[in-house]
Order: sequence, then structure tokens, then C-alpha cells
Amino acid sequence: MNIIRQWLRHPHARLIALTGLVLILPLCLRAALGWSNPHGYLSDLCIGTLLIVLLHRRPWWLALPILLAWGLMTVASAELVSAVGRLPNVSDLHYLIDPQFLENSTGGGFAQPWLATTLLLGLMAWLCTHWLGAATPAPRLPRHAWSVPLSLLTAHWGAQHLQPTDADQWHVFNLPHQVLAASVGDVQARAEDWLEGDEIDVAPQMAGLTELDLTGQRLLAAPGRARNVLIIALEGIPGAYVGVNRQALHSSYQENLMPHLSQWAERGMNTPDYVLHSHQTIRGLYAMLCGDYDKLDNGTPKGVEMLTQSERNQACLPAQLRKNGFSTHYLQGAGLRFMAKDKIMPHIGFDATHGLEWFTNASYLDFPWGKDDKAFFEGALDYVGQLKKNKKPWMLTLLTVGTHQPYSAPDDYLQRYDTAKQAAVGYLDDALGQFLDGLERQGILKDTLVVITSDESHGIDGVRLASSWGFNLTLAPEQAQLPQIKTGVYGHVDLSTSILDYFALPVPPTLSGRSLFRQYDTGREIMSFTNGRLRYHDGQGTLTECDFQQRCRYYASEGFIAERATLGGQYGGKRARQIAARAAALDHTLLQTPLNLHYQFGSTTIIPLQAQIKDDWADNLIGAQYLEMPKGSHTRVRLTVRSVDPHQNAYIQLKTKELEQDVQLGLPSEMLVTVDQPLEMDFSFSNPQSRKAFSFHLLGYGSGAVEVSDFSVITELPGQEESPTETLDDDVAESS
Repeated sequence: MNIIRQWLRHPHARLIALTGLVLILPLCLRAALGWSNPHGYLSDLCIGTLLIVLLHRRPWWLALPILLAWGLMTVASAELVSAVGRLPNVSDLHYLIDPQFLENSTGGGFAQPWLATTLLLGLMAWLCTHWLGAATPAPRLPRHAWSVPLSLLTAHWGAQHLQPTDADQWHVFNLPHQVLAASVGDVQARAEDWLEGDEIDVAPQMAGLTELDLTGQRLLAAPGRARNVLIIALEGIPGAYVGVNRQALHSSYQENLMPHLSQWAERGMNTPDYVLHSHQTIRGLYAMLCGDYDKLDNGTPKGVEMLTQSERNQACLPAQLRKNGFSTHYLQGAGLRFMAKDKIMPHIGFDATHGLEWFTNASYLDFPWGKDDKAFFEGALDYVGQLKKNKKPWMLTLLTVGTHQPYSAPDDYLQRYDTAKQAAVGYLDDALGQFLDGLERQGILKDTLVVITSDESHGIDGVRLASSWGFNLTLAPEQAQLPQIKTGVYGHVDLSTSILDYFALPVPPTLSGRSLFRQYDTGREIMSFTNGRLRYHDGQGTLTECDFQQRCRYYASEGFIAERATLGGQYGGKRARQIAARAAALDHTLLQTPLNLHYQFGSTTIIPLQAQIKDDWADNLIGAQYLEMPKGSHTRVRLTVRSVDPHQNAYIQLKTKELEQDVQLGLPSEMLVTVDQPLEMDFSFSNPQSRKAFSFHLLGYGSGAVEVSDFSVITELPGQEESPTETLDDDVAESS
């Protein structure tokens, strides 16, 4: 013990401990996590040496917050990659204090607890050198020490440009370095804009991305024989989980996590090169049900924007099928208010919209988002049975939630799989297999067009483009006339067109895309924005990928999703801005500006309260999430909440978040609501900089229930604010 104390008091102990913490440990952790890549090791050396020269000889109370933030970023990277297959943004750090995220299948904690423990021990060792060696001055670093991190950062930048890699971002960067590189990329882009001129020379050509294309040869000689339509959206499932897709694209990923889905895929038509255009459930549902790209950034989801439309929503698939005699139904295993699906789904044409409140059968798991997948599909099978009794043809869209983080599964599944995520996927696969078997026993498959797909992809570490790789398994009564492998590039934007084309129903010209029930001789343009990268395929053998540094690389690739592609080169400047301009044009196919929009998220629905608030997201009472507020605008919020139980008090909290980080607006921490004293608030705030992914979280707890009759959000330019006496529509938002 005395030897240890003497060493801790050594003049070089602090430097050695700091070097071990920020330099040696990250290199070892990268190797242990399987993220070995020369670029990644160089990135760790960059940040490690930068921290050493920045923090050595600094007081411990000044260096400790920086090291804690660095450690938090390191743990967040491992946790987010493990959970959703992407390197986090700084805005994702809230997950580390989110009990819903931290709750894993072993009873709570981190997915890699050893990583956090190792960093904590290293941090404690560094603190001990400061406390026990406080009386011993630490030696100075050489004056040229600052040149080491600068040289390493320059070397990493040069390696990225001279020998670019298409490896996942966490293999190439650590999170602090990515944030730093993004800032440098912004400065570089501004410099290129200044040198080349801010204006793009030619407006982007959008016809290949936005026009309806029904020029292909029909696969079926006559309209489809199916009477009904069933769409099953599986939360977060990538296309690599389907064996037929892996074989068709010669994928090196061979883990068979969903054998039942793969067996059913042998009986249907599969589209291996199937593109998911973005992350987030509401964006995936909008693309597949309304035949349009959702925002390829963090702007207000188009499903929310569509609440301002009274015409474009009538072109969505549910509205079109209802127009042609179908009864239309939407059922999901979670509550409907989050992301305003309680308003969006009826608005786009669903006759009946149900969430967690519809289910009467017991759950097998206590899952914070809602029904576990087995209980959900058992309830869904009963729902289909009720529809079967009706004389009208029907459309039913199902959305699972069990494979959303935190991943939960029964104990026997947790024992069979290495991770909770894999166990949750296996549990979903068994539940889906039983559901499809039940449909076959009831004879549903004989007269129903079934489409199985996913809303988004939670990605797979080491699998190229896994975050954009979706799947489409179609089971049709005339399966013998359809190919098992549907060649060509397709995506969610094609689904509505495809189903209408199957029935030979008129397809509104406002829909985009191609039909899966036609064969095309030429390629097509398609885009996606996942895992922080904007991707564009020109339909002529070139895939372009633009990263967070605003640098684009182009590859020779016949299709979009491929095991590998040949790098052709890279560029920035105006050519890169042309890609961004296409994405920006797609973002505005519905609305040209987020200004002057009056959103009403309140309703007359009676909402039962829980005894306590467990999660800011799952327990939200309203659907005002991921809104966009332009720079220089002014946002006003009005809300009215009343308790409906005269014998119970309700306690209300209102939180605001931007990019999922808390934003303080000076709101009261908690407010009491009674029958006689409803909560009425009217407040506003300025947006000196543009806000994206801005969310309101109205939370409540108590033993009674409440009615949120008004929750209005208005964003306008200063001087255009409406008078306090003006009112908004009660059911949908309106455009001023």
C-alpha cells in the first residue's frame, strides 16, 4: 500500500494516469468492442493527446467536468451503437439518464457495464494522483506538445480525404472528434460557398424522385384477386434479417435471427433492394401510406404538416381505399398520442384508429412503450377475425413496438441469445410466425394482400447500409404469378402506388414512385437519410453518399443496397450542394415553409393518469414532437387542461426539448389541476436560431383523468402574431 501511495505522489503520476485514462483506455476499448479500424484508432489518438495537453497541470476541479463529459460521450457511443446501430449525436446523451433506455433485459443497467466501470476506475485513479500528490508539482509538457494533437488531427483529415472508407462512423470517429470535424466541415463549406458563390447554378432536376411512374410491364394480367389489404410494419427490422434478401444480395451477414419470417419469405415476393428513406416511425409510416418522401433532416414530420392540408391527405392510401369501398383500420401496440398519430391516422383516411387502449388481452411482459409483440399479435388476430365478419373489404395496418429500445423479452429468450436486442427480435419472430399461421388457418391469406415491412431500421454493426436496408415481403393470392425475387430498387415511397396498382385502381398523380407489381427496364432515382448520411442513387449505376462533414463520395453500384461498391471519388462544393438541394426540394413537397402554421394538438379525449411519470416520451399526453421553428421566428403556445374527476387532483408538468435535450423556457416545474381550477397557459418564446426536432412534453400524474382541450402551437415572424382573442380549429391544424 505504501508503494502505491508513493507512486501516486510521484511527479509524473498525474500525467501517467491521465494518459492511461484518455489515451490507452480508449484504444483498448475500441479493440474490445470490435471497432478496429486505423481511422478509428487515429481518432482516439487525436482526442486523447488533445485532452492531455489541455488538462495536464490544470486543477482537478476544472479538469473533472471535461473528463466526465468525455466519459459520458464514450459510454453514449457504445450504448447507442448497441441499441440502434449508429454513432450518437451530442443530443443523444439524454439516453444515459433515461430509465427507459437504461432498462435492459437483464434487469437494468448499461448494455456494456464493463465499459462504464473501466472508465470510472480510470477516472478514480486519476483523481487519486491529484489528491495524494497535491503537494508535488507536476512537470511541464514540452512547448511543442500542442503540435502532436494538431498533427494527428491533420493526419486523420488527410487519411479521410486520400483514403476514404465506407466503414460505419463509429469505426472511423469517436464522438468528440465527430463533433469537432462537423464544426470544421461547416467552416469549410462556408469557405467554399464564398469562393464559388452561394447560389446553385442549376435548379435540381426532381422528376425522377417525385413523379409517378407506371410505365413498367404488369406482372399480373388482371387486377389482383385479393379482397382485403393487410400491412404489417415491424419496428426497426432491417432487411438483412430476411434470408432470401441476404442470399439475393450475397450479404456476408448470416445470423438467422428471424427464421419464421425467412420461411414465410420463401412463399412470397421479396424485394431485396428495398430502401428506407429515414429514421423515426412516423416518417416511415407517412412515406409508405402517403407515397411521398418525409423530411430528410430533423424538420417537422410531414405527417404533422399534413394536418394543415385538406386535399393532399385524400391521396394517401387509406383515403383512396376508403373511397373505393374499403373499411380502413389502424392498430398499434403503443399509445396513439405520441407523434400525434391519434390525429394523423384519421386525417389520412383511417375509419378506425386504435392504440394500446383497444387491447383487453393480458400482456406477457411489462414493456414501457405498450404491448409486447406476442400479446399484440394475439389481439391483432382477434381484430382480423372481427373484420372477417363484415361484408365490406377492409384495409388494416399494424405496427409493432416490441423491438424498440429498451429491448425486452422473456427470461428464456434472454438465456438463448447474446443480447437483449437479439432476444427481442427472436421474440418478435416467434410472435409473427404464430400470427401468420393463424391467418392461414382462418383462410385470411386466400383473399388478402399481405405486405410485411418495417417502419425503419435499427441497423447492424458492420453491415453496409444496414440503416437504410428495409424489406418488403408480399403474400398475394396469385403468388404463383409473382416472382420470389423482385429485382430493381424500391422503397417505402412506392408502397401506396403499388397497392393501388395491384387492384387496378386509379393512382393519384400526387403520389410518387413505382409499382412493385410492374417490371421496369430502366433504373430509378431514390434517396435516403439515415445514420447521419444523405444517400442518392441516380438510377444509372452511381450511388452518392454525403456525410456530416458535407463531403460526398460516389460509388459504382448497380443498385442501392449492396454488399460492397467501388469508390469512384469524392467532392464537395457545388456538386455536394446539388445533392443537398434535392433533399431540400423533397422536404418541401408538402409545404414550402414551416412558418404561419397553427397546430392544434388538443382534443376532447379523456386521458387517465398514472400514479407517477415514468418516461418523458412514453407518458406524453400530446403529440407535439419534432417541430421545426425557423431562425428569427416567434412561437406562441396556448393550452388548457382540466381534471374530470371532482374527487382527484391532477399534477401537470410541461417540458420542452430540442434534439431531445431539455430546453429551459422558465416554465413552472409542476402545476395543480382540479375540476374547478383548470390549467390555462399562454406563453411565447423567440427563436434566435433555427430549431429542429423541438418537442413539447405535457406530462401528468395522479389518480384521476384529464382533458387537454387545447394545445395550440403557432410559429410566425415577429409582427405577424395573432391577437389573443383569435381561436384555432379544434380538430386539425390550419395554415394561415
